[in-house]
This record gives sequence, C-alpha cells and structure tokens, in this order.
Amino acid sequence: MGVSAYVAGFGAAFPGGGLDQDRMWQGYFANHFAGDRLAERIFRSAGVRRRHAAVNPLVEDAARWSTGDRMRRYIAEALPLGKEAVGAALADAGLRADEVGMFAVVSCTGYTTPGLDIRVAADLGMAADVQRLLVGHMGCYAAIPGLGAVADHVAARGRPAVALCLELTSLHVQPPTADRDQVVAHALFGDAAAAVVVLPGKPRAGLEVVDVAALTDAATADRMTWDVTDLGFRMGLSPEVPGVLARHVAGMVSGLLDRHGLTVADVDAWAVHPGGPRILDTVADRLDLPDGALDASHDVLAERGNCSSATVLLVLDALRARGRPRPGRAAVAMAFGPGLTLYAALLRGT
Repeated sequence: MGVSAYVAGFGAAFPGGGLDQDRMWQGYFANHFAGDRLAERIFRSAGVRRRHAAVNPLVEDAARWSTGDRMRRYIAEALPLGKEAVGAALADAGLRADEVGMFAVVSCTGYTTPGLDIRVAADLGMAADVQRLLVGHMGCYAAIPGLGAVADHVAARGRPAVALCLELTSLHVQPPTADRDQVVAHALFGDAAAAVVVLPGKPRAGLEVVDVAALTDAATADRMTWDVTDLGFRMGLSPEVPGVLARHVAGMVSGLLDRHGLTVADVDAWAVHPGGPRILDTVADRLDLPDGALDASHDVLAERGNCSSATVLLVLDALRARGRPRPGRAAVAMAFGPGLTLYAALLRGT
C-alpha cells in the first residue's frame, strides 16, 4: 500500500492594505473606460468589495509600462510575498524549511530567472538538493495540477513538499480601451500568495489528497486567453465561458466521485474557484448544490477578488476555518481556466 499525501499547513500573504472596489472605479477605472455606464455596471456587479494590489492604480498608473518593467516589478514584489506565505505554511505544519523535499511554484503573472523557486528556497533555508518545479502560464486552475504534482512526489518519495501559488495580476493593467472583456478582467482580479505544505504522515487535522481529475475542451480554447504583449499580459475573456463550463462540470465531477464510490451528496465542502459570480452560479446550478455550499468562494471573491491560481487555496483555507470538511468526509477543490480547462481534486478531512 502506497504512502498517502496530506495537506497539513496553509499560509497566505497579500500586498498593501486592501483597496475598496468603489474607490477603484471612482479614482481610476471611471476615467480608464471614459465614463462608460455599461462598463460601470459590469465593474460594480463583479462580486468584489475589496482586493489587494502590488501596483495600486490610485497611486501608480502601470497601463503604459513595458513588459520588461512589469517583470522587474514582479520579482521585487513577489519575493517577500512568497517568503511570507511559505514561511507561514511551514510554521502551520510544524516543518523546517530544510526538511522540504520538493518545492513547486505556480504563477502566470511574472517570470524571472533565477526564479522564485530558487530565490524563496534559498532565502528560507531549504536544502541545496530540494527538487523544484515551476508551473507557469496555466492560469486560474494551476493550483490543482501543482498540488497534484507535489502530492505525487510525497507519495512516491515519502518526503514533505510545498506548493506556492503567487499571482500579481495588478501588474497587467491594460491601456484604456472600449473592449468590455477588459472591464471584466479589471473588475475581478486581485493579488495574493498562497502556500500549502503536503506531508507523507497523517496530521491531526488536514486534508488527504485522494485524486485529481482534468478535462480540456480544446475546441473552445479561444474563449479564454492570456496573451503576452509588449504592454504586459492581456486577458481575453468571452461571455460564453459559463456556458462551456455548464456543459462539462457535472460530468467531470461525477466521474471523479464515481471512482471512489461517492456522489455529490457525499461532499462536505466545496472549494470552487470564484472566477466570477456567473461561474459560481453555474457550478451551483449544474451540481444542484444546497444553499450556502459556495459561501466560502463568494466570500473570498468579495474580500480578495479573483487571485488567479492562488484563489482556490484561499477558499480551502476559508473552509478549514469553518471546520470543513469534517474528519473522514470528502471535499472537492475545483478551478477553471484557459483551454478551456477544468481541474478538480478530491480531498478527505483527517
């Protein structure tokens, strides 16, 4: 019988003190979108009250920065955030940095070499022989394949691992445009770092990583894009995304649960990536979830925004604070992104 892998520590870090959504519109984006009334309605209906930004548009206008300037700012902001989040996760798990066997970094908002994987590992005192993995440009769902990779390492090697998801979406504010896709992107996204420690031994309280599933509808790849331009990375986001998700989410989740003799009714906690209110409504409707099942996702969206890959880990941590999932009960973490791709992890409370 193989070794099981358990999420035993969480840590998070956020830049700045948090920005009020109304102030963001009034102080910057109202001019950015030339007072477009429909743009304002879209912005205010994003389900976000507050979010964090490494580059505060009320103080710095990054819309005309070159991609090189944005990447230099990325490493300056990302390194301390990554160290804080990983340090907190290690402390939560009671693990020393030099005991880590694998360190994975997930990010689609910045690149540098030597990367965060090397710099954070060195600054925190991880061993020179720690194995490292960088998961880049996969977008909002990337936390789950990242978690799957470190869990597989733990199960195969019997050594602890850490996954860090770090996204600085505020670096990629785009020049003024009439494109309504950009209104949605600028209304939703926030900055965060979130880390998890995965151990080979069953902790007093944690989450066993039971299984991971993926589904990509390549025929709809153009519905969500993340393009590298001379002025940062530009989001392409079609209003058809919830419709594509609606076609696939029930079948994918049922397939994952069926493999383990479970049904949707057996799931005690749902950590669904809050890509936006319509995404959450679509998931709740297609899975026929009870009222309140996605409250943690809505709350993270309201207080943090959509922080790309880091968000689903923030939702898992919010559920943990609410005592979910209960010991022995199942949880499903799920996220969506370019591809269009759906990823889900089956977890079990300990």
